[in-house]
This record gives sequence, structure tokens and C-alpha cells, in this order.
Amino acid sequence: MKYEQTKELEEEKFRRLTGIKRPTFDKMIAIFNQANIQKRTRGGRKHKLCMEDQLLMALEYLREYRTYFHIAQSYGISESSAYKGIKWIENTLIKHPAFALPGRKALRKSECGYEVILIDATESPIERPKKSKDTFTLEKEKGIHSKVNLLSTSKAK
Repeated sequence: MKYEQTKELEEEKFRRLTGIKRPTFDKMIAIFNQANIQKRTRGGRKHKLCMEDQLLMALEYLREYRTYFHIAQSYGISESSAYKGIKWIENTLIKHPAFALPGRKALRKSECGYEVILIDATESPIERPKKSKDTFTLEKEKGIHSKVNLLSTSKAK
């Protein structure tokens, strides 16, 4: 079990591993246990992983963006079980008011003033001189005459 290994970690290392502090982790576990009780009243199979391991799996996904296949292999479950477990964890956290973010209306009502700076990043063509055959001349090199000289001598003949 992954959770059994993380119990022994120091607070700093636990935060580096999961991205959250241990009290936040414990609060999340309490929320998931309540939600799991409500979910199991309707029936269904019990999940292979304990709640703590499911949360660690979801945090690992969110923190490292590993694929569901790799996470499933790490935890010894199928890829679809990893997907369903992570989605259930995410949706449960989103619905709970302790982890809800304020909406747009709350941000508009706040006393904080926001300063917006707009930068015009439209593309504009670079002004360069037009290329023509008159501007190209070949240097005299190893007995080869320049292109202009060759053209002028061939016209003279």
C-alpha cells in the first residue's frame, strides 16, 4: 500500500510528494469517507484500493500528469479503474464547499481592483528591400568573371 509508505514521511517530504499538507490530506479523506458511505448506500462493488490510496493516486495524476496506464500499473489496478477513481475524487472535491472556488460574481463584488494591461501582438510584415537581379553580382574568383561582366561581354559580341 502506498499510503502506508507515506505515513512515515516527514511533513516537508509528504508535501513534496503530494503537493498538499497532511492536515489538508486528512480533511480530504474525511470528505471522501462521507461521500463513499453515500455512494455505497446505492450498492455497487467495493474499490480495490483504500480511500487514502485512491486520493494519493489522484494527487499523483494531478501533480505529475502521468498517464492512467502508468498510474494503474503502479497501483496494481486496471486503467479504467484508475480513470474512474480519479474522476470520482475530482468530482467529489469540486462538489464539496470546503474546496469550492468563488464564482465570477464574488470576484466582481470584491474590493480588490484589478489592473489590466493589453499588449498588441499583431503580426506586421518586416520592411526589407526588394530583391532583383541587378543587386546580385558574383565576385571574380579563380578566373571566373562576375555575372555582370559575362552578360555585358556576351551582349557586345
